[in-house]
Amino acid sequence: MDSMKKHAIIPIFIPHLGCPHSCVFCDQNAITARKQPVSEKEITDTIEQWLSTIEGRGLDKVEISFYGGSFTAIPLELQTKYLEIGYRYVRAGRVNSLHLSTRPDYIDDEILTNLKKYEVGAVELGVQSFDDEVLEKSQRGHTADAVFDACRLISEYGFDLGIQLMVGLPGDTKEKDIRSAEITAGLRPSLARIYPTVVLKGTALAEMMAAGEYTPPGVEKAADITKDMYRILSAADIEIMRVGLKSTDLITPGTDLGGTYHPAFRQLVEGMIAREDMETALLQHFGSAEKIRESGHISVTFSSCERCISNMSGHKGMNRKYFSKKYPDLKIHFCSDNDIADNTYIMVE
Repeated sequence: MDSMKKHAIIPIFIPHLGCPHSCVFCDQNAITARKQPVSEKEITDTIEQWLSTIEGRGLDKVEISFYGGSFTAIPLELQTKYLEIGYRYVRAGRVNSLHLSTRPDYIDDEILTNLKKYEVGAVELGVQSFDDEVLEKSQRGHTADAVFDACRLISEYGFDLGIQLMVGLPGDTKEKDIRSAEITAGLRPSLARIYPTVVLKGTALAEMMAAGEYTPPGVEKAADITKDMYRILSAADIEIMRVGLKSTDLITPGTDLGGTYHPAFRQLVEGMIAREDMETALLQHFGSAEKIRESGHISVTFSSCERCISNMSGHKGMNRKYFSKKYPDLKIHFCSDNDIADNTYIMVE
């Protein structure tokens, strides 16, 4: 839950019962370990458990979100059963809307008409990339044209559109990732997520890596690319719901064979953005890096909203270490000013 926006999400995880493809990064053995549909009681129990902790807290919005990646690929009858459960809570006024994620090639008029009937608010698409070569090498089973068609239909039906992108897929380059972010910005979705590609044991991607056919980007490179994508999406006023993967039983630093997973990936990315912005301000003020070093012992103060102070310091103080090493005589102070926008870092004169 984002306490700043008073928005709570009740997550319901749906097995990949209807997913027709085996993307190279997906651990099909793990995600299909449960082959039986989630029962109505399980969903209801989950919703009630969450509501017992969040009702009465003055939240602006509460959503029931169906996760699993391919909600609309499961049989329509089962989709409807799940939607009916969530819709009961919408009608009762206990939640505001329903939210789901799915594949671009499982969006059509019949599916969207059914979702509209149950007042689904947002539909997120696992786009991953807008590059056809990347989609093909990742065995996504569709082209970028299918993504554009799905985005158009979702918007025409009046749903909030969400777009999920991945960094470092087979055939990917920084330029392709940046282009995917630019295309996303042009489509004007309501929200976006950015995930670095991780290599899990038992996946086709792990086999490709072992054969020397794929090289994972690693944490630093993935964060650097994501940083630039983040800037593009933020500049377009797109809400970036998530950056990086949550730790789960399937994904931890030990289970990621490619070494790209990081438990604080978003903080790494936002810290890099803060460092760039602060150094840009320093260089504009003093003229050059050499002039900063020639100025002797000096102090400067940077200000951000309270939520972003940790970004100025950086994950585990990485930005303090960076500036201390590059400008040994420079003393930086951080302060908060909630009149400053999120992810904005201002040098105080």
